[in-house]
Amino acid sequence: MSETQQQTAVDPDRLLEFVFRAVDEVGAALNAGLVVLGDKLGYYAAMKDGRPITPGELAERTGTSTAYAREWLGAQAAGGFVTYADGAYRLPPEQATALTDESSPAFLGGLFQIAVGTVADTSHIVEAARNGTGMGWDEHHTDVHDGCERFFLPGYAANLVSSWLPAVGMVERLEAGARVADVGCGHGGSTILMAQAFPRSRFVGSDYHAASIEVARQRAEQAGVADRIEFEVAGADGFSGTGFDLVTTFDALHDMGDPVGAARHVLASLAADGTWMVVEPMAGDSVEDNLNPIGRAYYGFSTLLCTPASLAQPGAMALGTQAGPARIFAVAAEAGFTRHRSAAETPFNRVLELRP
Repeated sequence: MSETQQQTAVDPDRLLEFVFRAVDEVGAALNAGLVVLGDKLGYYAAMKDGRPITPGELAERTGTSTAYAREWLGAQAAGGFVTYADGAYRLPPEQATALTDESSPAFLGGLFQIAVGTVADTSHIVEAARNGTGMGWDEHHTDVHDGCERFFLPGYAANLVSSWLPAVGMVERLEAGARVADVGCGHGGSTILMAQAFPRSRFVGSDYHAASIEVARQRAEQAGVADRIEFEVAGADGFSGTGFDLVTTFDALHDMGDPVGAARHVLASLAADGTWMVVEPMAGDSVEDNLNPIGRAYYGFSTLLCTPASLAQPGAMALGTQAGPARIFAVAAEAGFTRHRSAAETPFNRVLELRP
């Protein structure tokens, strides 16, 4: 046997090990759809009391088909999302928190929703990868937009006012009354959180996606803060206003086609002593830093969602979801920012402080 043949010989045990691992991956892929189904049909909500329940009882509580409830429960038990004993199923309290409590930073329903919406457009990304084009954020299924907000907003609610803004030294100015631009605001969740916490400050939220801005305006009215927020349809390199004390960008810079151009516009819009707070997905500066469960998920979103979004825009820089702070700081430096630091972090996000 030649040296090449020895190097390429297949170990049957390792092959079988990988096959079973891959089957588990298929189950996990299907489970993402099942989690969204359970979320939208109210299955998890009906089980959050932790009491044992049969398929028939779950179907009755949710007004759904017993056949679907039966198969869904079986899949959830096989995946460890629910427990099974004596013909009944139970949702443990930890899973109940992660799957039903939208106020908890551990809530994952939105993460599954954005994943399912993202995967639904895979066929478009296959063609885009062949010809080097992209797919705009606005072109994706609404589960992408709604899921993104539902995933990130609980983390923002838990950390933005209590730790992130203090970490960049902005609380006193916001309490006294500051001017703030929230760039790439989406449905306005981050803008509204700040407006609720700092009633003396005034806010401008901007996003190029008109449908998201319409939702943001409605949400601001419902939250009772529309009098101190102005929402506008505008790209990151074209939002209005100057002299801002604070500019914020939440989980959006890496999606931009021309982040350097956006950074230049932010710099021009800031007051001389202003701050740009950039919140990005948690990432290290090397591939090795990101070889973990969160990095795996974010690389997946980067391939199917964030990188195509950048490639669909002028500039097409394609930073990627796992760009890491060094690449973000390099973008800021090229735009003219002279000071930067990593100010705070959570398992899902890194907060960067940038100053002129």
